[in-house]
Amino acid sequence: MAKPVLMDFFAVWCGPCKLQTPELEKLKEMMGDSVEIKKIDVDDNLDLAQKYGIMVVPTLIIEKDGVVKERLEGVTPADALMRMLEPLTE
Repeated sequence: MAKPVLMDFFAVWCGPCKLQTPELEKLKEMMGDSVEIKKIDVDDNLDLAQKYGIMVVPTLIIEKDGVVKERLEGVTPADALMRMLEPLTE
């Protein structure tokens, strides 16, 4: 069974996106390799942003086995992300 993937759709010019980055770093410290975290710059990856219907940055998408499990817009704290991801790692 594949591990969950958290995709962080961001833009370098986005202020709130800069606040999300340290939360993802905390999440990585808390969960280690049990979760794959991908940062996706929407300006460099328009095809992916369009595929996922990204209209707001930051947007976090949690996928498990290719299925979107959660979609979050705005800054989300590491502890909230961990609560969503832990059940997907079992």
